Amino acid sequence: MCFIDWLFIKIVIFNMVQLLCFHLKQHWAMYMLRPIRKSFLTQMKFLVFENKLCHCSRHSVDSVGISYHAETINGRKYRDKNQTNQMILSKINHILKSNEYSYKVNGNHGRNSVNVVSRFDSNILPSNTPSEDRRSAATCLQSRGMLFGVFDGHAGYACAQAVSERLFYYIAVALLPVKTLADIEDAVENERPVLPMLQWHKHPNDHSSTESGKLYFNSLRTYWQEIIDLEEDANEARDVEAALINAFKRLDNDISVEAQVDFGESTSHFNPLKVALSGCTACVVHVDGNDLHVANLGDSRAVLGVQEENGTWSAHTISYDHNAQNSDELQRVLSEHPLLERKTVVKHDRLLGQLIPFRGFGDMGFKWSGEMLNRVYETKHDILSANEFAKRLPPNYLTPPYLIAQPEVTHHSLRPKDKFLILATDGLWELMHRQTVVQVIGEHLTGLHWQKPLFGHSLTLGQMLRLLQERKSRAISDFEDENCATHLVRYALGSDGFGTVEPWRLSKMLSVPQDLARMYRDDITIVVIHFNCA
Repeated sequence: MCFIDWLFIKIVIFNMVQLLCFHLKQHWAMYMLRPIRKSFLTQMKFLVFENKLCHCSRHSVDSVGISYHAETINGRKYRDKNQTNQMILSKINHILKSNEYSYKVNGNHGRNSVNVVSRFDSNILPSNTPSEDRRSAATCLQSRGMLFGVFDGHAGYACAQAVSERLFYYIAVALLPVKTLADIEDAVENERPVLPMLQWHKHPNDHSSTESGKLYFNSLRTYWQEIIDLEEDANEARDVEAALINAFKRLDNDISVEAQVDFGESTSHFNPLKVALSGCTACVVHVDGNDLHVANLGDSRAVLGVQEENGTWSAHTISYDHNAQNSDELQRVLSEHPLLERKTVVKHDRLLGQLIPFRGFGDMGFKWSGEMLNRVYETKHDILSANEFAKRLPPNYLTPPYLIAQPEVTHHSLRPKDKFLILATDGLWELMHRQTVVQVIGEHLTGLHWQKPLFGHSLTLGQMLRLLQERKSRAISDFEDENCATHLVRYALGSDGFGTVEPWRLSKMLSVPQDLARMYRDDITIVVIHFNCA
């Protein structure tokens, strides 16, 4: 082989490596989540969309109206990710802020409760259509404290919707003294007005259902009637941990009973059977003075933002995931079933090879007897037609129940250095580490992320100018996000991995077609609770 041939081959290989590196960089920019399940048709749509993202023609326009200009490199045209216009940012902000909600807390949290929560911010960014996530926030009016919760639905949104509307009432009932419950029962029985138990804090876009209101009220009333019959000391204060556990378990039991007694109308989104055979996780916080209780069921999380004496931020985990990555939880599941099922109870890190969380509301397909489920599958095709997971028994379904609704309750005494608590569904935690989440919120609150000195950096004047311009734009963007949950969503989708939020990344993630969005990320629901501890 002559020298010229060898040189030509070397040049060709060099150009191929350059091209490969470019495409890898483009695909890495779009990588966020692995798809959970993909049909062949969905895979083809995914590949076509990725191809469009990586091979862009001149003046390519995506679904959020974003125009990219092209530049030529070695004879090939590539989109310039840095060229944006004001319309892009306004569209991004509209999408990110459409479901944001903030509430400044004034006065006490219920009766005789010390005001520790100064405000809270929340937001939901859907991926599924409609979103399967829900959020709730309320002040307890006849007991003490405030309640916050995030709920991550699966196999549809019916269960998450029902739990987000009902659970806080069950907790409020479980916290009330028996005498108060007796007064409420007497008022209902004699058709007198009843003082409200909760003051809800809701965004106008938050879903609400009224078609099952009578059924839900009757179940709740039966719950407080049983408490009245069983309790002896009418004025005894209720234990918060026991109240949370009892409320969770009782609501799940009522969901099961309601579905067995009344299958409901097949056309209703919230008929009892649809609610029972779909499912959801829940992470609920009760704040009463300096007492913080977290009741967790599944893989949503509660993480505390702590500011140390030197001003740095650290993350303190209050809840623990109930899945295969939690060795204690895995051992609990295995211990509750015979040794013969040890290889089948948890398969591929999923319960019976299907369900990721090991605890949850609903999902009666993992709780009812096999005989009951087969009878439902055989007679209720019209109700179950839209739920592919609720049409047949899971494999190796031998000794149910496999799923439980007993929450893991954690207590924490708030300290002056505990500044905020982040409640979020797994859509956030799949994108960001808990320490990064706390760091982003903490620095956003203090403004330190664009005020850090540049000592120790060797920069040219041009690099310094670009950095100062970037900090100015980031500062303006940060002031736009008064809602900390919105700021966190913006960072989760737009971060370059080095602390910078890039509009072009946000544009890509927010312009993914609805039928493909779930392949990049899950629904994201966040509640940030701000504390003012003395």
